[in-house]
Formats: sequence, C-alpha cells, structure tokens
Amino acid sequence: MLIVADDNIPLLEPFFQSFGEIRRVPGRGLDRAMVKDADVLLVRSISQVDRALLTGSAVRFVGTCTIGTDHLDLDYFAEAGIQWASAPGCNARGVVDYVLGSLLTLAELEGCALSQRRYGVVGAGQVGGRLVKVLRGLGWDVRVCDPQLEAAQPGAGYVSLDEVLEQCDVISLHTPLTREGEHRTWHLLDRERLARLRPGAWLINAARGPIVDNLALRQLLLARDDLQAVLDVWEHEPQVDADLAELCVIATPHIAGHSLDGKQRGTAQIYQAFCRAFGFQAEVDLADLLPAPWLAGLSLHADAGLDWALSTLCRSVYDPRRDDADFRRSLCPDPAQQRLAFDALRKHYPLRREIEGLPVSVQGPAADLRAMLQALGCRVA
Repeated sequence: MLIVADDNIPLLEPFFQSFGEIRRVPGRGLDRAMVKDADVLLVRSISQVDRALLTGSAVRFVGTCTIGTDHLDLDYFAEAGIQWASAPGCNARGVVDYVLGSLLTLAELEGCALSQRRYGVVGAGQVGGRLVKVLRGLGWDVRVCDPQLEAAQPGAGYVSLDEVLEQCDVISLHTPLTREGEHRTWHLLDRERLARLRPGAWLINAARGPIVDNLALRQLLLARDDLQAVLDVWEHEPQVDADLAELCVIATPHIAGHSLDGKQRGTAQIYQAFCRAFGFQAEVDLADLLPAPWLAGLSLHADAGLDWALSTLCRSVYDPRRDDADFRRSLCPDPAQQRLAFDALRKHYPLRREIEGLPVSVQGPAADLRAMLQALGCRVA
C-alpha cells in the first residue's frame, strides 16, 4: 500500500508505517503525478483534493488531519467510491487558546476589563462551542449565533447575526467555509455587515479567510480607528494583504490551531478512521506518543488577582504576540517570496502545547480562582 502524505503531518511513521510505503510530499504543490499510484492520500487544509487531482489515480481513502473539509470535493468522493475522513475537534483547544491570548492583548492595549465586554461567537461547532463553554465558565456575557444549530435546537437561546453585530463588543468567527446554500459563509461579513460593527468592537477571525471580505475590512479599518481586528486567516492565503495585516492588532499565518497536541490528535483521528475503513485493528495509542509538556505545573496563592492569574496562566502556555512578530517580519513586497514565507512559518512552527490539563495548585481557599481554573480546563490540585 502506498500512502502519500503532506510532509507537515506529524507522527506518520508511528501510525502508518506498518501498512506500507509512506511518501511525503509538499501539501501546497500536490499534483496528479504525486498521487497517481497512491492508495491513500493524507492532507491538511492547504491541499485542494478534487476530481482534477484524483481522476485516474488509485486513491481509495482520503484523510484530512484538520477540522474543515472545504478543500475536499465530497460529491466527487461519493461518485468515485472514495472513502474519506476528517478530524473534527482535533485543534479546537488550540484555537480557544489563541482567542484567549488575543483577548488579553486587546484588553491590555485598550485598558479595559474582559469581564465587562459582551461576546458574540458566530459558529458553535467544535471550536466555537468550546470557546463558548470557556467564556461562560469565566462568567462572561456571551451571545451565540449558529443558524443550523438553532434550527435543530429551537428555543436553545441562539441569536441572529444581526443581533450579534448590534449587541456584542467582541465578535469571534468559527464557522466552516461554505459558498452555497441558505447558510453560506463566504463573505458572511461583507461590506454592509462590517459597517454595522459597534463602536469600539473587536473582530477575531480564526476560521477561514473568505468568511470576511478582506478588502472591505481594510477599508473599514482605515476609516474607523475605534475598531480592532485579529486575523489568523486570509482571503487569498498564502497571499496576504500586507496593508490589512498592518492594520490588525494581531496578524498570524493560519496557526491558531497549530498546537502540537492538536496536530498530533488530528493524525491519530485519521489513523483511527483509516483502520475502520480498511478493517485493520488500531494498535497505536496517541497517549504513548505525546511528549511531556515543558511546563509541568503551576502554583498560585489564593490571594492572586483573577485578571493577573488569567493572563499568567494563558501566556505561560501560549502568547500569540510571538507569532504576530514572526509573521510581520515575513511580509515583503515580493508576492512569491511572501507566499513562500507564509508556508515556511507554518512548516517550521515552534513547539506549542495547550492549556487544557495543565496542573495548577492553589494554596489556600479561593473559590473564584478555582472556578476560573476549571473554566480554562486546568487540572486543579
């Protein structure tokens, strides 16, 4: 069996080497010649896998080690009898950590309390749903917009996108990218909707670039200095609107979910799906492969202020300002060099872990502090 895989997918050998030959290829440059003789194709979100790529190939299974599937032609897969799998939720916690880190930076710049803002989460699937749970666990005011979930769960308290725009000080986008249908998300925030952002609003997009009209957002940020934006995804990536990036408080190269835990979890999920598809016994356990985190634990005193504790805990694990600085240094006038730099930052991304499960001990009684730790997903000692 020949397994062709994006060379940025971790743990390929431990999970797949017993099944045949593994051939690593650049995901951005994937072409028909590379996959012609493959039985299995493993990709990430940068590879478009469709009829043009797979026609005439031997591929019987496609796995994407990512949450999203907008880069997969699922209709063609069904027509051609190709089995497929994605990794829902694999990097959701990493994205939540990214959003928390971004909020801390925005709050410091503006000198405001995060607990006093009203949050609008658009898309409450694997990522958005976890973010909502964390924010509400912190005691913050959250509105949730997800038309599909609302249709399935009437009366569950969902609000419309119009209500989010009108009522929320912070809007965080976590929808899949869809270009057709009643609930399409391509340019969900178009020029008209962007113009309705509340004074002083913060916009965070760590989902897919084309959910926001990037040109309209750039023009809006130039016209309104009260607004703040955090972008991890871009409409034409790996080509980036450098002028838009310059206007953002935080700008990063699609790495919000790039925690080591998330990437390795994605490979493990595809391994499990692969074994089910081909009738193999799954014998490799991710728990045996994850390295120990560099930060073994933290100890807090009961008198620690909640704002200080939140900032210290989140940033001890991950701070997006480092990725922002690396990304800004990579931006250059040459489009070809900029695209190469974008992919290089992702390919050589530094080790990063997640806050969930971090052991934290609290010295003394502190109910509010313990509640905050539980909301973050820390293991409270």
